[in-house]
Amino acid sequence: MNSHANAAADVVSRAINPMNEVRCFIGLGSNLNEPIQQVRTALTELNSLQGVRLTRHSPLYRSEPVGPAGQPDYINAVAELQTTLHPLALLDALQQVEQKHQRKRIQHWGPRTLDLDLLLYNNETINNERLTVPHPYITKRNFVLRPLADLESDLTLPDGSKLMQHLADCPMGTLQQLPL
Repeated sequence: MNSHANAAADVVSRAINPMNEVRCFIGLGSNLNEPIQQVRTALTELNSLQGVRLTRHSPLYRSEPVGPAGQPDYINAVAELQTTLHPLALLDALQQVEQKHQRKRIQHWGPRTLDLDLLLYNNETINNERLTVPHPYITKRNFVLRPLADLESDLTLPDGSKLMQHLADCPMGTLQQLPL
């Protein structure tokens, strides 16, 4: 087993006791095929995953796309989950939900029917070839920080930094909360 595989196995093996739930946050985004409905459906589907319980979610937000020009705006939200799944098993489950929404990985940061990102997993720091937690852009994206702050404004990230400080440092641009 190579050093990357050993590191991944170590992260998975020490992450949680399978009988205990941990808290995690998932970023949701869509800008194709009725994106509001895509995100709302995904929230329901997250709650139906085995070993996962949706505890709450942020309001929906409209945001400008990051990446190639000419894309439609995104609809974003953040969901808080309780899970008994280890991080890589949760990633697999999230990718299965994306596939149900016919997610195609054609262009980096390109348009998509559904994007589910594991933002935070308990207070873990994970870095292997398949998964980086906290999400590498968590502190740079208004469409992640604002909905995350809606759920947990006093959140401290695994590096000890405060969510609200990152939010204060991140331009809000045209981010717009949608009516309920």
